[in-house]
Amino acid sequence: MLKRDFTEEQVMFRDAYRKFLQAEIVPYMEGWRQAGIVDRQAFRKAGEMGFLMVWPDEAYGGLGDDDFRFEQIIIEENQYALTGDWYTTLHSRLVGPYLTRFGSPEQLQRFLPGCVSGDTILAIAMTEPDAGSDLAGMRATAIDQGDHFLLNGSKTFISNGINADLIIVAAKTDPVNNPRQIGLFLVERGMEGFERGRNLKKMGKKAQDTAELFFNNVRIPEGNVLGDPAKGFSYLMEALAEERLIAAAEFIAAAQKAFDVTLDFVRERKMFGRTLADFQNTQFNLAELRAELDMQQVFIDQCVAAVNQGTLTAIDAAKAKLVTSELLCRVVDEGVQLHGGSGYMDEYPISRMYTDARITRIYAGTSEVMKLLISRDFLRDDYEKFIDRI
Repeated sequence: MLKRDFTEEQVMFRDAYRKFLQAEIVPYMEGWRQAGIVDRQAFRKAGEMGFLMVWPDEAYGGLGDDDFRFEQIIIEENQYALTGDWYTTLHSRLVGPYLTRFGSPEQLQRFLPGCVSGDTILAIAMTEPDAGSDLAGMRATAIDQGDHFLLNGSKTFISNGINADLIIVAAKTDPVNNPRQIGLFLVERGMEGFERGRNLKKMGKKAQDTAELFFNNVRIPEGNVLGDPAKGFSYLMEALAEERLIAAAEFIAAAQKAFDVTLDFVRERKMFGRTLADFQNTQFNLAELRAELDMQQVFIDQCVAAVNQGTLTAIDAAKAKLVTSELLCRVVDEGVQLHGGSGYMDEYPISRMYTDARITRIYAGTSEVMKLLISRDFLRDDYEKFIDRI
């Protein structure tokens, strides 16, 4: 087994979080999947135990420790416990840091304590029906009216869309003169003109509420503008590297769990008087996956060390997101195959892991976009030489 670099405090944190999941989350997951949404009380219970947001300063209720490995532990244990439908990290580490990176002291004081306690659930709204990975294609607008902005448009596929109390909404602030200029706006539950659509039915991740959001002349006061309303695009780009690392940490952990589930099955399942694990085909296929899992885990842990040091690059994050999502899909596919007919049955974890995994090659940037970013990096010199010649 790989030796991984966690402190004694973090090992204790992992043990405590694992026990919390078994006591407070695992028993209710099936009901939440049937309902299509996680009970809000899950966020509050995690907040009470200090598991919802670890990094904020103690003044806001957090532990004040920004070491990403705490969040990595939460991500991993959620996958190992098969509770990934409850995407707590979306709230805690993907959306929450926008407030501390770009928010004013007044905004931090107003919103962050509720986010840490679980009373205020977070979401971020970028995707539109015609604008996913291409943010420049968004149509939502927020026009400056002097003492407020007027927000109009719609968003779709928004995780936590039903549960969310505070949503960071991206919108164009100068659509006529500068269509790439984007601002980020804090939309609160109950604001006039803000409506939620249906809770969307999905292939996988059934307990994660995913909704359409509609904004019709929503008045955004100056106190709810996040940072500079002309710099939203750069804010989003700044946060993308960590977002993709979050995704990669999730994917490699899910792949590790899928491998373990499959290994347990082939050790027990008999065919022609032998276990499936006795067949060379099973051994070779699992050996290849085991080697890839270990190699990619090393790379992810390196990326975690880099993000802690402030040196994680967008390209390395894209590489991590690309390879882990592709590997996860191969692991769950092989898992279903080795389970045979049982793998197609919903009562077996590998069946749900298979459907849950398919989205990983799409969100946080599709595999195709990741390949484009990576190739642009190593072809940059060739491109610049080409430009010089014309």
